[in-house]
Amino acid sequence: MNDTPHDDTNDTEFFDEKTLLEMVDNQLLDGHPLQVKATLMRLVMKGTPREEALQYIACALGAELMAMEADQGPFNVERYAQFLDTLPEMPWAE
Repeated sequence: MNDTPHDDTNDTEFFDEKTLLEMVDNQLLDGHPLQVKATLMRLVMKGTPREEALQYIACALGAELMAMEADQGPFNVERYAQFLDTLPEMPWAE
């Protein structure tokens, strides 16, 4: 039996949907990045139910987190904004 503590910093598993949605909620509350609120408003105004719009935004956030992991770099707000701008289409998922 291995008694060493588990180090989550090197896990390749990404956040689950609930965690991503919480992160999006925090972004909305913080007002940063601004594109999150603008995207939510745009999607809802086009007829997307709010909960579904939040799920789309969470997908874009997940895509940015995976890109960060792949690049071994910091959170890229510009790339995240590009992902948000494509919603509800998700070309990065293809």
